[in-house]
Amino acid sequence: MQKPALTISHLAKSYGSTDAVKSISFEIETGEIFGLLGPNGAGKSTTINMISGVTRIDSGAVEVFGYDNQTDYRMTRCLCGVMHQEIVIDNFFTIDKALRLHAGYYGVADDPEWRNMLIDRLGLREHLHKVMLKLSGGLKRRFMIAKALIHKPKLLILDEPTAGVDVELRLTLWDFVREINRQGTTVLLTTHYLEEAEQMCNRVAIMNHGQLVALDTTVALLKKLGSRMVTTHLATPLQDLPPELKSFKPRLKNGGNDITFSLTENQTSVDLLDTVRGLDIAVTDVETRQSNLEDIFLRLTGSNDKERTNAL
Repeated sequence: MQKPALTISHLAKSYGSTDAVKSISFEIETGEIFGLLGPNGAGKSTTINMISGVTRIDSGAVEVFGYDNQTDYRMTRCLCGVMHQEIVIDNFFTIDKALRLHAGYYGVADDPEWRNMLIDRLGLREHLHKVMLKLSGGLKRRFMIAKALIHKPKLLILDEPTAGVDVELRLTLWDFVREINRQGTTVLLTTHYLEEAEQMCNRVAIMNHGQLVALDTTVALLKKLGSRMVTTHLATPLQDLPPELKSFKPRLKNGGNDITFSLTENQTSVDLLDTVRGLDIAVTDVETRQSNLEDIFLRLTGSNDKERTNAL
């Protein structure tokens, strides 16, 4: 029987009196694209740092393809390729020199064909002889992805790889991730672009305050926790939500110009609009749709608006 690509068992980490990760457990099957989502401070990066061996584990265990990352750390380091959220580069090397050397850190011989494929697919060819200080933020992130893949890991971990990069690079990166996934690489990613997680990930785990608050396939989460969403566009922006709207789970958005509501099975749009009219709130337009992963995320983590979500 094939072992999971990653097994997390009761993993915990504290910093002083702060519990960053609180005994979480989950598995990632070989061949998955798995999303680990959560707001700032949820524990995502701490979890990834424990998986990759950057941060000491207080309690619990991590296995990568059946190998314990503490007792078999040499093997698990070779099996994982990690792109951390923070930009980690060596300013003394050019891109070309760094990529030629990096596979050797894992005991893997340089493979020119694979290296050149990464260089071309990530758009690094014309920048090969530049030192890191001469690169833009987007190019540094492209290099970090190439570095994470240079030793051909079986598990690729991407911690917010598209943070601060342009739309073109985001699309190029996700196409490349799908391609290497089809070729057999398992992918664990965090992203604050929830629409991308919905499109990319077979399964997602949502963390909040160091705990898992949801873990399922993306389709199952949308089916189980999804609801009908109603957005009202207002003639005059609101500063605060009237308590009479609380049962409709309202969220102010767009600077108070819009209110988004999440309706239960027993609530209708007519009930909602009657309540809004009774409060003398002037509505200029109404939109209805089924909820998406962002709506579920906001409900489970208690975030107040889309702007807060996009600052995960």
